[in-house]
Amino acid sequence: MLRVGSIVLRVKDLALMEAFWSAALDYVPREGSRNHDFIVLHPRDGNGSNLSLDQHHSTLNIPPRIHLDLYTEDQAGEVARLLALGATEVHWDKRRPDADYVILADPEGNRFCVVDVGEAD
Repeated sequence: MLRVGSIVLRVKDLALMEAFWSAALDYVPREGSRNHDFIVLHPRDGNGSNLSLDQHHSTLNIPPRIHLDLYTEDQAGEVARLLALGATEVHWDKRRPDADYVILADPEGNRFCVVDVGEAD
């Protein structure tokens, strides 16, 4: 049986991206995982997949072939919090008006969605 152990993002500025994703997800560095160009972040409570940051130049594909979907019951609050941390909103002309997600990008342009999983009114 397989499970997702870590999602790896290629980043330019390791310190900037560690600060953003740690604050965004309430993740902490996994002990012994840090070196000069790589770090593994994991949930503070230890439950869930890791997010590994690999300082390595790569071309950002638009649209990306893969992205994170982050689930929340407080979409508006989380979007505001993430924007304050340095995320930017991505406008996509094919997004339905009733879509349950908001597309954001981290400070280096890596896209992710904030998905509303709260109960419908």
